Amino acid sequence: MDRTLPEDAAFDWDEHNIAHIAQHNVTPEEAEAVFYQDEHIISADEEHSRQEIRFSMLGETKTGRKLNIIFTFRGRNQEKIRVISARDQSRKERQEYEKA
Repeated sequence: MDRTLPEDAAFDWDEHNIAHIAQHNVTPEEAEAVFYQDEHIISADEEHSRQEIRFSMLGETKTGRKLNIIFTFRGRNQEKIRVISARDQSRKERQEYEKA
């Protein structure tokens, strides 16, 4: 994905996506922080992009927790980031992330 995330990007949170990531013990603050780290891998999540274009991001929090974040862009100009899911990276995802 060749898209620069704006520094002042707005995140689209509501009770549903907050509850979903909480099932994986991830907070909205942790998920947001990964977007601003230098090292991350973003790819299209074509398997789950039926109604909207979704992306998968492998990244790391400031404390070193490695997460896989599924997100999309919302808003008239797609200026909002909506986190759909966030969870710890699988072993395979960690290997891919650490190779990059």
